[in-house]
Amino acid sequence: MENIGSKVPLPKKKSAFRDFFEALVIALVIALPIKYFIASPFIVVGTSMSPTFENNDYLIVDKITYRLHEPNRGDVVIFRPPFSEKTYFIKRIVGLPGETIKMNDEKITVINENRPEGFVLSEKYVSSFRDGVTSVTLRKNEYFVMGDNRAVSSDSRVWGPLSFDRISGRAIVRVFPLSHLGILPGAIEK
Repeated sequence: MENIGSKVPLPKKKSAFRDFFEALVIALVIALPIKYFIASPFIVVGTSMSPTFENNDYLIVDKITYRLHEPNRGDVVIFRPPFSEKTYFIKRIVGLPGETIKMNDEKITVINENRPEGFVLSEKYVSSFRDGVTSVTLRKNEYFVMGDNRAVSSDSRVWGPLSFDRISGRAIVRVFPLSHLGILPGAIEK
């Protein structure tokens, strides 16, 4: 005689593949929004920001700050240049919307509403210069960006002002090399 109710069904074992698939889905649900909306990795390629950043420096890019306030002069930003949708550059903001930037070889003069007579930027972080004379007035939502290694940098002097909508974020942490680990790498004292 069989005892009804004495048989309790055992839970089905999940396959290793299903466990892996579930873990992958959970990781993607967590990681993708962070990468696209909060922070993402960035590897420096080239020497246009030397000595502040060197080739293969590994950075974390903050994508939230510029949703809360506008970029500041001196901020190191990661962006898509006007001529490419796939490439990302790293440069320093030199000029802000509404300002006139006048360059004469090594000297950069900024003219704005608060300082109509202009002022010369003090740029101790710049490692090299390129001769030339340039003058540009920035429109609303335009920034003038330059590399710290001016002799080799492709920047706003070459391809013009950078539109705000092309800025991905700012360098918030340098992770590698460990000897240069730090928060807000490249930040200038104000």
